[in-house]
Amino acid sequence: MIDSHCHLDEERYGADLPGVMERARAAGVTAMICIGSDHDLTSARASVILASREADVYATVGIHPHDVARMTEADWTELDDLAARPRVVGVGETGLDYFYDHSPRDAQRAAYRRFVALARRHRRPLSSHIRDAHEDAATILREERAAEVGGVIHCFTGGVEDARRYLDLGHHLSFSGIMTFKNAQPIREAAAFAPLDRILVETDAPFLAPIPHRGKRNEPAFIVHTVAALAELRGISVEEAATATARNARRLFALE
Repeated sequence: MIDSHCHLDEERYGADLPGVMERARAAGVTAMICIGSDHDLTSARASVILASREADVYATVGIHPHDVARMTEADWTELDDLAARPRVVGVGETGLDYFYDHSPRDAQRAAYRRFVALARRHRRPLSSHIRDAHEDAATILREERAAEVGGVIHCFTGGVEDARRYLDLGHHLSFSGIMTFKNAQPIREAAAFAPLDRILVETDAPFLAPIPHRGKRNEPAFIVHTVAALAELRGISVEEAATATARNARRLFALE
């Protein structure tokens, strides 16, 4: 299995990070993509360092859409450098969040366009966070030619029509532990609808722990529950679901 989106640099892990990674490996997680995206570039820098140190960890670099209104030109210059580093396999998470609106929507849209341009410049796929903004996100992805590098809608929380929109734009969908929640039927319908070769799985750890760990600190080892839920939903074996989603992640992010 591959955890295609986790935040291993999160301070909640602290001294337990070696244990977190060992439990993931023992559970069958062969690679973890550490998403270097938070309120500033601290997360991106830390993710790049972690990926350089751990053979099964890769990094992405970005700044979360919540915080793009505070970005400076110096941030964009440094991101350009970080995106070129070895073992950096994607740009993001970036995107649009109209649920919280922590940054003005026009600032989010402008930054998202710049992140697509950054991804295209470095030939890296996008990891996009989209909440209550599917129409605007699809417009930007189409107009900025994001299909040239591809990407994934991380922690997909839309329904079938939203899924169709992103699939038509050449994107993948990533499903998290939310898929195991009782009130997630539209998400499960999207996971059943999407072609198996366009699906990834993720934990978004330390957030969004799946059932039976809901409410606890999440970690990559818990990806087993999301893979099992996907397998049951699609009527395939857990091994087939694990193999397919891992293959998809390796292809999309060009992992070694």
